[in-house]
Amino acid sequence: MLIQVCLYFYCKFLWRCLKFVMRKLTGRCELQRICYNTKPGASRTMKIETSLRGSKSKLLQTSVTVHLDAIEKTIEDIMELKKINPDINPQLGISLQACLLQIVGYRNLIADVEKLRREPYDSDNSQHEEMLLKLWKFLKPNTPLASRISKQWCEIGFQGDDPKTDFRGMGLLGLYNLQYFAERDATAAQQVLSDSLHPKCSKFSKTEWEQKRMDKAIGYSFAIVGINITDLAYNLLVSGALKTHFYNVAPEAPTLSHFQQTFCYLMHEFHKFWIEEDPMDIMEFNRVREKFRKRIVKQLQNPEMALCPHFAASEGLINI
Repeated sequence: MLIQVCLYFYCKFLWRCLKFVMRKLTGRCELQRICYNTKPGASRTMKIETSLRGSKSKLLQTSVTVHLDAIEKTIEDIMELKKINPDINPQLGISLQACLLQIVGYRNLIADVEKLRREPYDSDNSQHEEMLLKLWKFLKPNTPLASRISKQWCEIGFQGDDPKTDFRGMGLLGLYNLQYFAERDATAAQQVLSDSLHPKCSKFSKTEWEQKRMDKAIGYSFAIVGINITDLAYNLLVSGALKTHFYNVAPEAPTLSHFQQTFCYLMHEFHKFWIEEDPMDIMEFNRVREKFRKRIVKQLQNPEMALCPHFAASEGLINI
């Protein structure tokens, strides 16, 4: 233990010495070197975040936790601290601001997502009920819901007559994501729902299916899996694994819309993965889900990775 502590401080001392030497040789501080030598996106933002958090300066350490409205003033303070003339280095301030917007925005996004996750579904809340009924309408536009408490909910993948009990684990976040998917990507959501009932049959007509006499693939409960994928997306966000993705696709602060669109992507990908895995029964769900999680995590370890690069929420924004 003592050796590890000594090694840590020794490496830290060497790192500070190296930074000092590099500044003398290049005439630039670490933040300048990162911004000038690393292209915009996750690579640059994550290096800037590491540099700020590891700085011995309290100003730099706390810059990653400031309010979004205070970022511009924080950049000015950093430039002054580092004795960098903004007139001579105008690009540095712009690049630092873009990185801080992403870093602070990611932290704020976690707070927003956590707030929804902690809010329980309340059947006495008219807004909650309206969202739930809209979910049915978007997924089953041609099938009226007989009543609020109905076995029909099982047709879209809930476990019982009243879906509210299925939202306990993820709270309103699960409903928000499912409704977003069903409303914003209605055609795809309805197709995934249909395929989840008969995964292999969806590729053939009824006549072709009967002629082939293939074993029907195991389906899954659409809504329950959606809540489960919400849990996966939430844990990827909180663990920081999604930083790579968001820093590459959200030129400024990532928002709840970015998170929900990522959920849509994960639903699409899990559906394809489930069919590829062709499990023997639904009891294999946890195995398939864990294998899928590991694949996504591995993809996110690539600093160039963007799970779904085209975000409507990011249109028109450019990271400089």
